[in-house]
Amino acid sequence: MELEGPMKEESNPTSNEASGDAGGGGGFSEGAETVREHPTRRAFFKKALTMLLGAVAALGAIIPAVMVLIDPLRRRQKDTNFVRITTRETLPENGEPRKFTVIKDSTDAWNRYPQKPVGAVYLRRSADKSVEAFNANCPHANCFVAYRSGENFYRCPCHNSSFTLDGSIRNADSPSPRGLDSLEVEIRNQNEVWVKFQNFRAGTPKKIPLS
Repeated sequence: MELEGPMKEESNPTSNEASGDAGGGGGFSEGAETVREHPTRRAFFKKALTMLLGAVAALGAIIPAVMVLIDPLRRRQKDTNFVRITTRETLPENGEPRKFTVIKDSTDAWNRYPQKPVGAVYLRRSADKSVEAFNANCPHANCFVAYRSGENFYRCPCHNSSFTLDGSIRNADSPSPRGLDSLEVEIRNQNEVWVKFQNFRAGTPKKIPLS
């Protein structure tokens, strides 16, 4: 009876070792896979971050170059807003307005269109020899206004709006929401009349340029 105790004690460690080896082996294999996965994910995110930073750096270098290319086009577009209309000598000294068709080149980012009519202006020479310019479109519905020489005012034939020589609304019941649209004028080479021609949105009290 005394011999059975030690024999059982020897058999138990052996079975425990066997079960431990079986369980431990499975645990070691799962841990190894986890260890292998983590470096792979870190490498992926590191590579993605590097590519993102590289793209941002490249974009920062490209944008100034693109702006350099675009800037001359923008300056050229700005210059073409001014159109040579006539010479100051053609305008009556008594201040009577004269109507002129505006002919200019049109350009966009890729194309240039040859000179074509884009609107009309009224020019008026004042006593100090400066020149005033108004867009010939009525601000109500973009009909061309006509100057009535004998009565010294502009009249719109579409809805009976009328305007004084300085472009302000003449009749109280005028449907026009504002006076005639004034335009910027430059005198170049002593007598050339250049006008910054623009069209404006009709039907609004505010003078809003159209692109």
